[in-house]
Amino acid sequence: MFKSVLVANRGEIACRVFRTAKRMGIRTIAVYSEADANALHVREADEAVLIGPAAARESYLDGAKVLAAAKATGAEAIHPGYGFLSENADFAEAVAAAGLIWIGPDPASIRAMGLKDAAKDLMIQAGVPVTPGYQGADQSEETLTAEAARIGYPVLIKAVAGGGGKGMKRVDDPADFAAGLASAKREGAAAFGDDRVLIERYITRPRHIEVQVFGDKHGEVVHLYERDCSLQRRHQKVIEEAPAPGMSDDVRAAVTGAAIKAARAVNYVGAGTIEFIADASDGLKADGVWFMEMNTRLQVEHPVTESVTGVDLVEWQFRVAAGEPIPLKQDEIKLNGWAMEARLYAEDPANGFLPSIGKLEHFVMPDGIRVDTGVEQGGEVSQFYDPMIAKLIVHEDTRGAAAARLAEAAGEVEVWPVKANAGFLKRCLEHPRFVAGDVDTGFIAAEGDLTVSEDEQRDVASIALFAEHNYEAEHQIGNDWSSPWNDTRGAMGLRLNGPSRSVWALTAGGRKIVAEALSTQTLDSSWRVGPEANSKLAQHIYSDVKTGWVRVGEKFFPYFRSDDGLVLFDEGDAVLVKAVEVGGASAVAVSDGSLRAPMPGKIVATPVKAGDVVTKGQPVVVLEAMKMENALTAPFDGVVESVASLGDQVVEAAVLAVVKGD
Repeated sequence: MFKSVLVANRGEIACRVFRTAKRMGIRTIAVYSEADANALHVREADEAVLIGPAAARESYLDGAKVLAAAKATGAEAIHPGYGFLSENADFAEAVAAAGLIWIGPDPASIRAMGLKDAAKDLMIQAGVPVTPGYQGADQSEETLTAEAARIGYPVLIKAVAGGGGKGMKRVDDPADFAAGLASAKREGAAAFGDDRVLIERYITRPRHIEVQVFGDKHGEVVHLYERDCSLQRRHQKVIEEAPAPGMSDDVRAAVTGAAIKAARAVNYVGAGTIEFIADASDGLKADGVWFMEMNTRLQVEHPVTESVTGVDLVEWQFRVAAGEPIPLKQDEIKLNGWAMEARLYAEDPANGFLPSIGKLEHFVMPDGIRVDTGVEQGGEVSQFYDPMIAKLIVHEDTRGAAAARLAEAAGEVEVWPVKANAGFLKRCLEHPRFVAGDVDTGFIAAEGDLTVSEDEQRDVASIALFAEHNYEAEHQIGNDWSSPWNDTRGAMGLRLNGPSRSVWALTAGGRKIVAEALSTQTLDSSWRVGPEANSKLAQHIYSDVKTGWVRVGEKFFPYFRSDDGLVLFDEGDAVLVKAVEVGGASAVAVSDGSLRAPMPGKIVATPVKAGDVVTKGQPVVVLEAMKMENALTAPFDGVVESVASLGDQVVEAAVLAVVKGD
């Protein structure tokens, strides 16, 4: 076994590989960009090397710099993690040429499966069923348009070198094909340096099922069962689980058998995933599952497989790369219970899931479960890299128990001021359709708004206001803060002949809300909060300088005092609450038609120009940020007054376009 390993990656996957390496007594080496100088993975490594500026192409994607770092530190092996250089055959060859151990498949296997069009042709030859489509060399718009018509709409345009939902566009109407094609090509070129695409029939009720495979240098290939990754948004996985719900023995045998056949077709060595698409319109059937692609690396969702099999896949990668055989035979790999993983993203579900960046002023993860993360409180979420900040993983005896535990864990997440999708994850996990196992890749879009409602925000705002005034009473009025009689400023509207009632104009989560608070005039620090007809008893049970807890019945609300105001955490959602003057300058303004950049990025498309008439929801400008395209749309019907120039690099809050109403 080698004695040292350099991880050519960052964030949670680097930290995760380091954990196994340290357990095995292997020295760990990190590489980092200037943006990651204070990152968690840098501090967790035994040694770390700066390899370049923040931009990935000048640091993590520069193979020569990574190899120079390996040479300078005496690394014996390189683990690529996932993303960046993990599926770069040229880099794998360069590692071997430098006399280092490459912890991954042979370059020939990477090349064979690296391009989706060539991989599909290879699978057809190997007898693996593939999705009907077009993966030809003719990339002219005329040919691709004609092929889409032949396949039949809806179709899926996919970058041939794509992954993670990048360069992937669903098109339902022939009139939208040209725009979808252009967007897929841009994302493919930006993310992978290759703008070629293929086209597939879009299965209307698709499920995403994948099989973890593992091969060694002695010709052995095994599978570690399947995962279901159907819960997706914009083709990015959100929640993954193992095993797949509704998977019968005969379908499992067909899918895992096809996966083994696919791996053997490329003489596969190491950890890999064979991804399939299944038609879920009438349950899973052995003849209704087709090959999509192979990922020649470790997957983001590998922890669910580790949980149900008891296998450390990174340890297996190390051992196989060192020339050892796979530690277990196929009949020794058993399924045990049910595992689920939720991806915690730095994004704002209430604002179209736009990515969020900035310093993690407050960052609390749930206890008692596995949490894989590469950030910590005080760290930064950068505009330069993927917005996933953590993975929450649970393992229980049954699917129902796993979903319930993961929902509970998502509800315990506290992140501020960076926006996160924890509350959204909880609502997905508790949705009756998900609980019943009735999922497909269109689940999130079909179920509509899974963000918090204004009524819920009003209730939370009232409770937050209660916590704010109790805090001020404790720290500014005196120790006997539990009694409303000590409210010398009259903030509670105290009356001697009955409960005091205050009506407050607030902004909660950016919305203007009217909330009520009624003092119980007791000495127990309790208020009735919320609309009077449906008021709830709130009790302030804990407070220190920055944090505290409020109890409402049997429910506990943690809060955090930010410089921006009071932040109350409600089942994973963070709600910023401020008192405002009705009609005053702090009131929430109606949109003036200015489309502002939600974060720094680059203008990659301007579908309209000044003077064009647009309708509400029509794309006006497209911003590329955090490796994804984000379309900013017209807030109402009107005329475009101005629009930013193609290729502009813009800062957060910059005005990208202005739409004037009719």
